[in-house]
Amino acid sequence: MSWPRAEALRTDRLSLEPLAVEHASEMVVALAPQDLYRFTGGEPPTLEELEARYRRQSTGQSEDGRAGWLNWIIRSAGGGPAVGFVQATLTREGADLVADLAWLVTASEQGRGLAVEAATAVVTWLTSMGVGRLQAYVHPDHAASARVAERLGLVPTSTVVDDETLWEAVIAPVAQRHEGVRQPIV
Repeated sequence: MSWPRAEALRTDRLSLEPLAVEHASEMVVALAPQDLYRFTGGEPPTLEELEARYRRQSTGQSEDGRAGWLNWIIRSAGGGPAVGFVQATLTREGADLVADLAWLVTASEQGRGLAVEAATAVVTWLTSMGVGRLQAYVHPDHAASARVAERLGLVPTSTVVDDETLWEAVIAPVAQRHEGVRQPIV
């Protein structure tokens, strides 16, 4: 199976760069604040762990080819250090292309709408690639992440996995979007 490859994306305030192993040295700083792991668990990664993870992820797909991996590093449109990431894991369910989304903005940059702006750019690009369903797992106590999911048009479901609620949205086919069907992205 051939999967789309991440492309550079821009918004008014942000530049989203396709993930490369070289991003690890600056992302280790962005991922260092312990409070980022309050809802997800775990610890800040070491540089070596992050390099190994980015080496795997930058291949663009799982080892068995059943999932496509798209990852972007977020930074200011004017340059500067990385402030977070957006990722989408693509799978197929029948004829449908499904994107499992995740986002993170470093603690010092939170509260400025950067996660919404970056994730919206990624969702817009994903829908142009034919993604028909979006989903994300959000811890029920993580109000900021729930607001991002809401702004993307996702709604919570009754499905809970590892103490996180599945949020999802079905996207109208491309042909219908051009006929005036409202998109779930705000």
